[in-house]
Amino acid sequence: MLNRRHIVLLPLAGLVAPIVRAQDALDLLARFMKEVRSGRARFTQVVTSPARAGQPPRSRTSSGELVFQRPGRFRFAYQKPFEQLMVADGQTLWLHDVDLQQVTARRQAQVLGSTPAALLTAAADLQALQADFVLEALPEREQLQWVRANPRVAEGQVRAVQAGLRETPQGPVLAVIDIEDGLGQRSVLRLTDFAINPVLPADTFVFRPPAGVDIIRS
Repeated sequence: MLNRRHIVLLPLAGLVAPIVRAQDALDLLARFMKEVRSGRARFTQVVTSPARAGQPPRSRTSSGELVFQRPGRFRFAYQKPFEQLMVADGQTLWLHDVDLQQVTARRQAQVLGSTPAALLTAAADLQALQADFVLEALPEREQLQWVRANPRVAEGQVRAVQAGLRETPQGPVLAVIDIEDGLGQRSVLRLTDFAINPVLPADTFVFRPPAGVDIIRS
């Protein structure tokens, strides 16, 4: 925010600094898309529902491990509080709910589209992301560079995504994905222990439904 209490030079300096940081944020995202072809990280996800009818907001926390590879592949292994597995193999998005002994299979192209998964699975080019999102740099906070991504298709479930990135000695990493949906629910995914371009086993993104589970295809 500009400080108007002092001499004219201070507001002028304030105008210059955000422009530089904004360009840095978009450049950092472009480098992340280009240089980080695969990754592995621990994650903690906090989902907060909006307050309704006088009731305070409710939140729930989960954690696990994420692995991804461009283009089109990721593996979310939720470990706490319930075990779930989500795998995108490039063609199909699989969701395995261990407690329910149920697997849901959906065509990946139909369900991912303009979703935050594009940050991890889009081709290694910022233009691939811009095909689905309008990108805007935000002010720096939490010692992170931030980019807001608004879906070009307004009918989707996602209203807005904020991506927080940082520079490390190994390269740029994605630290936070902050998602707001059309109903006002907020999901904040924080990534730690981020490994850039690890060597991944060939079967990392292969999903084989366990014997005896119900399989729902849609």
